[in-house]
Amino acid sequence: MKSYKGSKVIALVIAAALVLTLLAAGCGGGGSKPAEPAKTAAPVKWVANSVWPPANHHSVGLTEFAKRAKEATKGKVEITVQTGGALGYKGPELLKAVRDGLVPMSDMLTSGVAGDEPLFDIVTLPFLIQSFEEGKILSDIARPHFDKVAEQKWGQKILYIAPWPAAGLWTKKEVKTLADMKGLKTRTYDKNGALVMQAVGGTPYPLPFSEVYSSLATNLIDSVLTSTPTAVDAKFWEVLKFYAPINITMATDLVTVNLKEFNKLDKDTQAALIKLGKDMETEMWKKVAQLDKDQEAISNKGGIKTIAPSKEYLNELSAITKGIREDWLKKAPPEAKVIVDEFNKKVGRK
Repeated sequence: MKSYKGSKVIALVIAAALVLTLLAAGCGGGGSKPAEPAKTAAPVKWVANSVWPPANHHSVGLTEFAKRAKEATKGKVEITVQTGGALGYKGPELLKAVRDGLVPMSDMLTSGVAGDEPLFDIVTLPFLIQSFEEGKILSDIARPHFDKVAEQKWGQKILYIAPWPAAGLWTKKEVKTLADMKGLKTRTYDKNGALVMQAVGGTPYPLPFSEVYSSLATNLIDSVLTSTPTAVDAKFWEVLKFYAPINITMATDLVTVNLKEFNKLDKDTQAALIKLGKDMETEMWKKVAQLDKDQEAISNKGGIKTIAPSKEYLNELSAITKGIREDWLKKAPPEAKVIVDEFNKKVGRK
């Protein structure tokens, strides 16, 4: 009996020791040492490309987006912006580069990648818009179509679209009518600009911008198609006298991210970036509208006189360049006509 009781005590001691061992190891839901917390997932790190200089408003906007993205996603997404073409991309190849994952995120000139996606060329149709506000209307109407083709055809998501100031006409003589444009010798920067000058009876000069100032000074040319920031950079008031903000075209930039990379994010993080993109787009349109006014004011202070175009003059320009737009639409994707028709209906033009 004694032996039995002794054995029972020994067994209880062993069992108690075993329980204590298991508890110390963290088993059985307790223990003197707390369980280690789950490790936080490492943040997603993207490089964002921009071909524009660091001080350009698009580079500044992209840098601000990157800063806010880290905050909006609670550190889940970290974006490093490389400006000034530091990654070696020139621009036209960026739609393919983002699609192929060569760079996860990039700013790109909408019309600059139109060689790969013709629909994006719609923003450069001359005299389709007649004001900065109409440029935003066109962008908003085109956006769902741009989103669809970017995602389904090019494997990327558009985060936001931001504008450039619209291109106007800078001249030595005062220009208020179509008749005043006849005979102008004008520096143009793209095919559509050249077609416009031919349509109004002028002569286009596709000069490198580095040659524009000297060409104006020697009277090789007497006018330039460009936007206000460029005019300030070139100090046009030293060689020109007038500016007509006729809104020939208004370029935009797309900021996109590789769709596979975007889809790796959880839904809340995706939603945060989409909202941030919408906020950034609204801010950039307001910012560029003010930038345009500020740069025009600098030109005016330098001696350039702004000649506000009449509605009649703008309608005449739209009418005389209608064939340019129609020729483009004949070759463009079917969505282009849908966009133009909806736009014209919205602004009350045919």
